[in-house]
This record gives sequence, structure tokens and C-alpha cells, in this order.
Amino acid sequence: MLRDAGIVTGNTAFPGGRTFTYSVESSPASVAPSACYAADGMVVRLPESLVLSWAATEQVSLEGEQALDGGRVLKILVEKDFACLAPREGEDETDMFPHPDADSAGC
Repeated sequence: MLRDAGIVTGNTAFPGGRTFTYSVESSPASVAPSACYAADGMVVRLPESLVLSWAATEQVSLEGEQALDGGRVLKILVEKDFACLAPREGEDETDMFPHPDADSAGC
């Protein structure tokens, strides 16, 4: 989990052997959510204080905006990964948050 490890990383493979890598990092030096893109990957950095409070509450998402050149804005949204309401074969849900509707769905 992001709270414990300070980073969560994943990747998506594409035809031709290319891979897009993505990471979400908890950073004590960050004061606002930010993102950067380099070398076929993206890193989203979140303030550690926000990550710690987010992980301990029912809050689902963290949002932010990052100014870009030309007056444009990058909108950043990171959401908790909830366990599925219905089991899915081959799905590893060991590090997911419990689904808020699990009790009402009979899971």
C-alpha cells in the first residue's frame, strides 16, 4: 500500500514490446499533487500528509491541479482501489481497500 511503502508502481504492456510504467509516490517534500512524464512512464507525487490522512479515512480520492505551459492545467485524480463486490477468477485483491458497499451486497 502507498501508506506503508511510500510508492505503488505498475505497468501496461503494448504491442511491439513497449511498456508504459506508472507510479504513485508519497513524498514528504511535496506540498500539492503533481505529475511528470518521462521515458514511457508517469509519476504522480502526493504530499505524504495527505496520503496518511486519506488512507485512514473513508475519503475515496485525492485531487489536484498542476499548471502547465500556455495556461493549461493538468487535473490529477488518484482513487482508492476497492475490492470487487463479486469474486473474479485470477484477481488478486490482497492489497485493496474493502469495498464500501460490501455489507449491502452480501459479500
